[in-house]
Amino acid sequence: MADIVAETERLVLRTIEEGDAAEQHRVLNTPAVMERLGGVKELHEIEAKHARSMALHASEGFSFLFMIEKAHNGFSGGEMVGHCGLKRVDNPLAKNVGDHEIGWLVREDRWRMGYAEEAVRAVLDWAFERVGAPHVVALTSEANVASWKLMEKLGMERRRDLDFDDPAYPPEDRTTILYSLSAERWRELGQESRA
Repeated sequence: MADIVAETERLVLRTIEEGDAAEQHRVLNTPAVMERLGGVKELHEIEAKHARSMALHASEGFSFLFMIEKAHNGFSGGEMVGHCGLKRVDNPLAKNVGDHEIGWLVREDRWRMGYAEEAVRAVLDWAFERVGAPHVVALTSEANVASWKLMEKLGMERRRDLDFDDPAYPPEDRTTILYSLSAERWRELGQESRA
């Protein structure tokens, strides 16, 4: 059974469970959604990622989560609309392997509705308040403008010192850029928004 980790106004964030790979393959694994993430994946690749995510959750208490839509504004609810969550930086080319990394993606027919920001804010609260991460990083490319603009909106700081080249990606996405956010800064931002 999946565990519900967080709820937002429009989303339930739950752990990955057996059998989710086929649904992810169907609704999230499209050329547009995967364009900046190395392209469309084979089902067995998604299954392998899910196995790693479930193992991480079992051993460390965090992982990637599915974003399940609640019923609202004409949407019936129960649809998988994306995934987001926490993992360890595991790219061997990275300079900060082992750091807590946040990431997200949203299916194409739910773009520009604020779902990524809503989910990621809940994941950052989870990372800092319950998981106890001292800081988190997010990885993207210069070409993925929507991604790094959200990182900046969340208060993340650009870390050029952690950038690295990854030849597994096409030239426009080959340079991986990093943003970082400390638990202390996240709390300050929360206090500022309440002031």
